[in-house]
Amino acid sequence: MKTLLIACLCSLALALTSLAQSPAPHAPPQQSPPAPPPGAPAPAVSPGAMANPAAPAQLPSANLPPGAPAAPAPPGTAASPAAPGATVTATLSPAPTTAQSASPAAEEKTSGGVLGSNWLIDKFRKGGPIMWPILIVSIIGLTVVIERIFWWGGRWFRRDPKRIEKVFTAIENGDVAEASRLSRGSRDPVLRMMWNGLNHQHASLQGALQVAAGIEIKRAGRFLVVMDTLVTLAPLLGLLGTITGLIRSFSFLGNEELAVQAVTGGIAEALIATACGLGIAIFALVPFNFFTSRVSNLEFELQTAATNLEVMLGAQSAARELEIAGTHQATGKGSSI
Repeated sequence: MKTLLIACLCSLALALTSLAQSPAPHAPPQQSPPAPPPGAPAPAVSPGAMANPAAPAQLPSANLPPGAPAAPAPPGTAASPAAPGATVTATLSPAPTTAQSASPAAEEKTSGGVLGSNWLIDKFRKGGPIMWPILIVSIIGLTVVIERIFWWGGRWFRRDPKRIEKVFTAIENGDVAEASRLSRGSRDPVLRMMWNGLNHQHASLQGALQVAAGIEIKRAGRFLVVMDTLVTLAPLLGLLGTITGLIRSFSFLGNEELAVQAVTGGIAEALIATACGLGIAIFALVPFNFFTSRVSNLEFELQTAATNLEVMLGAQSAARELEIAGTHQATGKGSSI
């Protein structure tokens, strides 16, 4: 149990840290081509370059003197000799950048989609400040449910109905010492209660059985009050988030410039808080009812076993008293004769 609580606290700390240190995803800034210096002629762009932006760029060249060789043409293109004294201009076509070629589907995939951590953190922040107590309530509820599942699973493996039948058989045969030996050291709640009653029957059998049964029922119903509180508290926190979100929405109605955005943000806050509160209550309600029914079944088993034990021990005591009375009567008749 202590290990489970420590793990719960660690998970809560990690969740709070991730929510506090979650940078928003941003695209890398696009670098614009450097501007030409003042007084320099702007590069001329040929119509072919505008039509085909994927064509390789031609290297710029200075004014070539007469008789100088022209710049080599790229492979696969027909080179035309430059006229003497002509100025060769270059056409520069910017290559498509990664940010421009990225599609909206790829951006949604990289951002995590609907089930990504960024989406959850964004919805958490849009839910307003009431989401923090809702988060704490959800972590406590999850911890209690996991702890109860492990406890009831262990009790299922601790059940020993065959030994219970052997104990009742020994009591029916009048061997109380053997019944006490069989019930000693067992982890079954019913056998522990029976062992406590057999060892204290000389003082008060019924009182010993009631005390032992109360201890077992208290162990089985541990943290059920916490779950009951969470089932009631979570919808109330969601309702409180709804009220605060609506108050925030109506407070911006006077400003026409920010009215639409502020009102929609407040309504989103109200709906997110309400949905989270109801979700936690629904999640905790089903295990709470299941564990409550298991406690009721255990209480019935303990009451049945205690009643059978009292009846059998009472019958043994009555038979012993009758035997003693018969012995006294026989002894009295013999002495009178």
